Amino acid sequence: MLNIEQLREMATASRAAARVLAQTTLKQRNEGLLAMACALQEAETAVLAANEEDLAAARLDHTPEALLDRLRLTSARLRGIAGSLRELADLPDPIGTIEKSWRGAQEIAIEKLRVPLGVIAAIYEARPNVTVDIAGICIKTGNAIILRGSKNALKSNICLTAVLRRALADCGLPADSVQLIEDTEREVTNVLMRLNGYIDLLIPRGGAGLIKTVVENSSVPVIETGTGKCHIYLHQAGDIKMAQSILINAKCQRPSVCNAAEGLLVDEKIAAEAVPALAKVLAENQVELRGCSKTCALTAYALPAQEQDYYEEFLRLVISCKVVSGLREAIDWINEHGSSHSEVIVTEDTAAAGKFLAEVDAAAVYHNASSRFTDGGQFGFGAEIGISTQKLHARGPMGLEAVTSYKYLIHGQGQTRK
Repeated sequence: MLNIEQLREMATASRAAARVLAQTTLKQRNEGLLAMACALQEAETAVLAANEEDLAAARLDHTPEALLDRLRLTSARLRGIAGSLRELADLPDPIGTIEKSWRGAQEIAIEKLRVPLGVIAAIYEARPNVTVDIAGICIKTGNAIILRGSKNALKSNICLTAVLRRALADCGLPADSVQLIEDTEREVTNVLMRLNGYIDLLIPRGGAGLIKTVVENSSVPVIETGTGKCHIYLHQAGDIKMAQSILINAKCQRPSVCNAAEGLLVDEKIAAEAVPALAKVLAENQVELRGCSKTCALTAYALPAQEQDYYEEFLRLVISCKVVSGLREAIDWINEHGSSHSEVIVTEDTAAAGKFLAEVDAAAVYHNASSRFTDGGQFGFGAEIGISTQKLHARGPMGLEAVTSYKYLIHGQGQTRK
């Protein structure tokens, strides 16, 4: 097992790499991103072979299909990952810009400069694409990254990280800008969470258990990337066919991701027509429906829901359903049972939509669109480092700006404070 001194040495190397990166030009960092993208595609055979080893081991452990999907890499997914790096390279420089300038007391000139955070650490589960997404965002923003993935994706992550490090070195950028902790023992994570002075920010990505552990035990500043108990609310003025389409996209396109729909609310004024119609498309897509007593009375397809079903992030083809009395109950229900991730209203009533968007406490609130759009790539960020469900300092899909900070530059002519 890695000891604390070894982790400190790794973090010290990251700190040195971050100082170099902070002084690079946008052109140099973009060249690094493009080199990483090309290297990934050239190493496709090796990457997919390593991923297949992880998948084979996961199958032997009887890993559920939803989690296997998160772990799986394919040629198409690898092309998409490389494409995200190229999209990042096309984005404006997130650092080195003067955001604001003004005159302070005694005419001192003050400028607000956007700068990198420094050294970021990420603790995450499965999804090897996260390895590349986070590394790309950090290179673009001039930050160094220490990655700590999960045991079930270890071979994939080792291969991906080696490819990225070689690409950076070939471009003259520090290979230690991207480092992977290969020891997946829990004790190593405990040490990592307490490397104050070495790590500037810690980001956990994964299930509720991982995130809770990091938030409660880390002394390093943390951005909480929460679980996704996302709802779709069909308002009394909503189009049922539109709701069917949004529901199936949000629930079935990728059930294992955090922006998938996990809860369905239906206005009682249209429930007699809407619940059977929604249950029909759920049944056609093999989605298990767990409903309240009113839901079960309106469709034989629904199973009685337990209280925990209204809070659970299923990450598989299961969804809960509640018939509500109207907009007020829907908003209150979501604020109580949701995870502040993504929430949807389907309605043609713009006033109702406005109230929903204003009062629902979530990072992303949708009117007549699928929750699956809560994603850095879909928002035009190129990629994401995670989806924050907290309010300080970032919220929602975290792109480039979320991993930067700022400092003030002050110019004087000999002024002293009175």
